[in-house]
Amino acid sequence: MSTVIDENASGTAEPEGTDASDIREGAFGNATNLVCRECGHEVPLGPHYACSECFGPLEIAYRFPAITREEIEAGPRNIWRYKALLPVPDDIEQSPNMEPGFTRLLRARNLGRELGIEDLWVKDDSTNPTNSFKDRVVACALSAATEFHSKVFACPSTGNLANAVAAAGARAGMKTVVFIPSNLEQPKQVNSAIFTDSLVAVEGNYDDVNKLAQEIASEEDGWAFVNVNVRPYYAEGSKTLGYEIAEQLGWRLPDQIVIPVASGSQLTKVHKAFQELVKLGLVEDKPYKVYGAQATGCSPVSIAYKAGVDAIRPVKPDTIAKSLAIGNPADGIYVLDICRETGGAIEDVTDDEVRDAIVLLARTEGIFTETAGGTTVGVLKKLVESGTLDPTLETVVINTGHGLKTLDSISGQVGAVATIEASYDAFVATGIGS
Repeated sequence: MSTVIDENASGTAEPEGTDASDIREGAFGNATNLVCRECGHEVPLGPHYACSECFGPLEIAYRFPAITREEIEAGPRNIWRYKALLPVPDDIEQSPNMEPGFTRLLRARNLGRELGIEDLWVKDDSTNPTNSFKDRVVACALSAATEFHSKVFACPSTGNLANAVAAAGARAGMKTVVFIPSNLEQPKQVNSAIFTDSLVAVEGNYDDVNKLAQEIASEEDGWAFVNVNVRPYYAEGSKTLGYEIAEQLGWRLPDQIVIPVASGSQLTKVHKAFQELVKLGLVEDKPYKVYGAQATGCSPVSIAYKAGVDAIRPVKPDTIAKSLAIGNPADGIYVLDICRETGGAIEDVTDDEVRDAIVLLARTEGIFTETAGGTTVGVLKKLVESGTLDPTLETVVINTGHGLKTLDSISGQVGAVATIEASYDAFVATGIGS
């Protein structure tokens, strides 16, 4: 079966109906259908992503079985321990995939002391196979693309997603094509090109690249764009961050969590994961606050939050935090809703504050984060200083990627403190040992 996409009345690429007989029984686990976030319209599982009634975004609905903590803990030490809560088949572990997830949750005592936070944790997703959280979402997207018999695995990306898609496609033996902005950091370009011979650099920003991807999806048969026509399945992978945080905290929810915002999908899905765990009786229900972090040079959601409005006005990105540089975030309005409903907030920091936060995290906790993580830690610092975030409550901050991907952003910030002759006297003269 191939994925057929037409243009709908709104001008947005929308796949036509998929014959349910082409989808094997149990292909999407306990997922039952797709449902529109806006109007509640339901459609069968398939490569659909926009509601045919109101053009709102579709997401996965489930009928979860009873599941215990012990059953989850007995699973593999990757995201498939939560396969009963994801749109993937029960035999997902048998398919070739990158096996991402179950990354470390570190108690950040040093950073906490520096910022004045009593109980701080860092969820460090830089240790995933391609060194970012995108391996999680891509694993779920790849499963869907396989079930839809797609010929090409593809994505528009600001870098980390391109890395993850290219690597996952290579392991699965699928033709993979990734599209990136031409000004993307060189390390991220190399980290994609090493896995695929079809890396395409597009003149423009991410929103231009994303528009091109939608046009290609509407014209080319059998292409699975992970964040376009299989987006509902792809987005569910971010829930595993929430599941892991709760499990690693001893099956409880944190009081506060700070999450970077690009499209906004990660924040909304972590919140969804917390809610699902409560409904399943796996964690105790409790209030928690969700905070969103953006870079000032691309902060449309933060701008809307501070203005007290519901509409997100697109912006042209101008920031070193390129992995967050989405000027027209698809889930921005839902981020606003969640942060407001939970009593959280959305804040942004300048590029200089991003750089300072990268160094701060590295020198307090030994974690080298990319610019997205610098944004999140920088926002955490700003929230504490402004009194917006309570430093006495248990707080989790998410690091989404490794700093080796964005070396250019920090290279001028750090370096050798001195260049000396190879003699003890020369060393003493530096004053380093005193």
